[in-house]
Amino acid sequence: MKNILLIGGSYGIGLAIAKELQFESNIYIASRTNDQISDLKVTHIPFDATSDTLDVSQLPSTIDGLVYCPGSINLRPFKGIKPETFESDLHINFISLVKVIQSVLPNLTASEQSSIVMFSSVAASMGMPFHTSVAAAKGAIEGFAKALAAEYAPKIRVNVIAPSLTETPLADKFLNNDVKKEKSSERHPLKRFGQPEDLAQMAQFLLSDKSTWITGQIFHVDGGMSTLLVNG
Repeated sequence: MKNILLIGGSYGIGLAIAKELQFESNIYIASRTNDQISDLKVTHIPFDATSDTLDVSQLPSTIDGLVYCPGSINLRPFKGIKPETFESDLHINFISLVKVIQSVLPNLTASEQSSIVMFSSVAASMGMPFHTSVAAAKGAIEGFAKALAAEYAPKIRVNVIAPSLTETPLADKFLNNDVKKEKSSERHPLKRFGQPEDLAQMAQFLLSDKSTWITGQIFHVDGGMSTLLVNG
């Protein structure tokens, strides 16, 4: 069985990935809490991506897949965003990601061919108002992923999933009533917003042996938002 490490996998998209993979892989979840994963077949490692150094001694010597889930959604007019907010978003989305990858790089290279999956956003490829901070942080991930994929091919595959708005605790304030949900659904060509399972299934594919000829790619799992016009 493969050894898969999920960073921040105790809720939302990470939790959905753990549920998809728990019976086909050895799952290690490094996160702040474990209350929602107590019934799953996983190993939990206490870890706060904003401040902690990952304890690699609790991990197997070989890691076949790494998924980094922590992120942020700060939407506000640019003129009102302090530089500290840009720094905070960049830290949780990108800098902490870099630190995690560097800490487990020997474990990843010990695998015959490992897979890293990162999360960006539709906002990194589309010009969307009030998204300057998150777009900057996610844009850093996309550029980094392509360079990393080139540097470590064929030993490590690196791919990015770029979703649109997905119903997770992080996005609750944007989907916390029926009016908001309806408006969000109408913005997408497929007439619904995302569910954690939509992203978990793509992550499962990118971690599997079915995707061994795919690296350096950005996958827009976004209901068609990034490429299609909404009718009407």
